[in-house]
Amino acid sequence: MDPVIIVGAGPVGLALALGLARQGVPSVVLDEGNGKPEPRPARTVVLREDTAALAERLAGTRLAGLGAYWTGWRSLRRKQVMREVTFGPERPAPLHIAQHALTAVLRDAAAGAHLVKIATESRLDSVEQETTGVTAHTRGPRGTWWRGSHLVGCDGSRSTVRKLLDIRFPGRTGVERHAVAALRAELPWPGQAVLHRMPPWRLGTSEVTARPLPGNVWRLDWLLPPRSELVTPEALVARVRETLAGWCGGDTPPYELLDTGVHTVHHRLARRWRSGRVLLAGDAAHLLGALGTHGVDEGLRDADNLAWKLAHAWHHGHGDALLDSYQTERRAIVAARLRAADQALPILRGGGGLRAHMPGSARGQDMLLTDGHLGSGALGAPGSYAASPLAPARSEAEVETATPRGSLTADVQVTAEDGTFVRLHDRLGLGRLMVVLVAPGTGVWAREHWVGAGVMPRLAAAVTALPHPAELLVAENYPGAAAHTVLLIRPDGHLVAAFGGVHPGALYAAAETALGGARETAAAQPRQIGGGQGGERA
Repeated sequence: MDPVIIVGAGPVGLALALGLARQGVPSVVLDEGNGKPEPRPARTVVLREDTAALAERLAGTRLAGLGAYWTGWRSLRRKQVMREVTFGPERPAPLHIAQHALTAVLRDAAAGAHLVKIATESRLDSVEQETTGVTAHTRGPRGTWWRGSHLVGCDGSRSTVRKLLDIRFPGRTGVERHAVAALRAELPWPGQAVLHRMPPWRLGTSEVTARPLPGNVWRLDWLLPPRSELVTPEALVARVRETLAGWCGGDTPPYELLDTGVHTVHHRLARRWRSGRVLLAGDAAHLLGALGTHGVDEGLRDADNLAWKLAHAWHHGHGDALLDSYQTERRAIVAARLRAADQALPILRGGGGLRAHMPGSARGQDMLLTDGHLGSGALGAPGSYAASPLAPARSEAEVETATPRGSLTADVQVTAEDGTFVRLHDRLGLGRLMVVLVAPGTGVWAREHWVGAGVMPRLAAAVTALPHPAELLVAENYPGAAAHTVLLIRPDGHLVAAFGGVHPGALYAAAETALGGARETAAAQPRQIGGGQGGERA
């Protein structure tokens, strides 16, 4: 079977390749560069709890040494502290990391994965598709033809794949502009991220943020006025000196300027994310970034959502419903994020209108910005797939837990089928459904004492009968769940449904719907029996 062709070797393309490899699917990553991206300390990304964990899972290593987990968040307006947040177990910290460092660790992992091939200096210039696969051509020193089962465009905002498919990319240009500097200095808030609105010195800006990186390095962003002039090196240095002096008691402390730039935010959303066997992900499908939100966050969620669906289609065929659900689920969430930002922008950036009528204006505005920067609320919280076509009809057997339908599950400790204790999220991305039984007391007794007792034999038989391979796990507890609650979880960790006890019929029906419906599941079976699924590169 032909590999999946991935166009673009940034964080999203590499994450998709690694996600597919974990599920036994080969891929070819077409990189138009030489494989050695230029280090840019001023180009960074902020990953929320779920995407940081995903990146670590795919890279097979911790990222704490490459990036900084913030110790806290401080928001100021003029000289007044508006809000302080301390991060800890109850509120996990975001991870701030240079994009080239994130790309490098994912690329190293891809280089060590035997199912991933990276082709450098390979610039796509044509795509053709038939009912059985995709053919792509690249030009350059290594120009050649490539054959794949599917092709995914992860090639950024100027996506060649999107243009070749003639997919429209409407939206807004120049929503925000920021002058950016990365520098090494000692600031009064070590480890804390800072948002300062209306700073007293106000050197041509109404807002400046400081976000820490390892080694006393900080990324500073100054919001530029609309239609402002070009930022000269001299003007940027003046901003740096004035800002540092304002924060450090009037005198500019010693600092080392490492990198500078101007970041322009655009808001755009592709009309379609799928055209037959060709799909879009990351910046090729959407652009966002105003008010502290981050496009890489959503791009990694795209890759996570798409990987298990592509893997299922690659192994079993007949994956139209699953692949269509990728666009339905992910596009809806990004569209909602863009709508929330567009509604908030007049309040936060305008001089009147909605802003003037907003109750508790200053604190209300601060709350909106905090949501965007910290990944909460409409601007930043991970989306839910409750309205997905993969969501089953409500069953009388269902019960509520602290995790709403379609949302990412809590990362609780579970007992695996071999009796070992693992974290639930360590089992994600392996192409299997997961069934979790909440059974208090199982954490203190060896597995052999309870595996054949109570509801376990009946549940094990129900799991074996499911239309797709599933892993049976047991949890001592789960937030908001009563004893003997049974959770059905997608391969990407989102909750399908929770049942009050063992209900084989309801469990089967929910699993069938989560895999794209009865028609496609049934159609896949003859291919499995006949040995048609592939596991190695053709």
